[in-house]
Amino acid sequence: MSWIENRFEEGVIVTQMDWFLNWANKSSIWPMTFGLACCAIEMMAFGASRFDIDRFGAGAFRATPRQADLMIVAGTVTYKMASRVKRLYNQMPEPKYVMAMGACTVGGGPYFKYGYHVVKGVDMVVPVDVYVPGCPPRPEALIEGLMRLQDKIQKKTLGMPKGSKVNSKEHGLPTPTPAVV
Repeated sequence: MSWIENRFEEGVIVTQMDWFLNWANKSSIWPMTFGLACCAIEMMAFGASRFDIDRFGAGAFRATPRQADLMIVAGTVTYKMASRVKRLYNQMPEPKYVMAMGACTVGGGPYFKYGYHVVKGVDMVVPVDVYVPGCPPRPEALIEGLMRLQDKIQKKTLGMPKGSKVNSKEHGLPTPTPAVV
């Protein structure tokens, strides 16, 4: 007989707080409806019933950045649109994530060499968490990117990572005196 047996009432679940919060966060991702070019059509297919992204908890596309926590940048980002992308990103609540979808969004696409109007990657404007390459990427690739984002969310921690040491001067703690042997 184990020492923990019969110590808790029936129905009590014991887990780590990090794991529980990350599970809730990854299971309720709300992407923002934001398409700039041809990749937006593949993003619409990704949200359609054939691919059923509700099973990943990401089916509620939001039309406002204040209710979304995932920005899928789908299409060519021009310098004129870059300020608007940044503004929408700043309006999103924390925690917020960005997925760069398509060759034009990731690195400028076919406009990279001769286009003067295209940003050479949306990561110059906002921090990107997941890159989905392709021209345009299929909805299956976007599902793969969503699953990689969920893996990244699940690995987050609220406190200090395991094995890290606290710098006592940084946190205002008294410096321990070395033991004399």
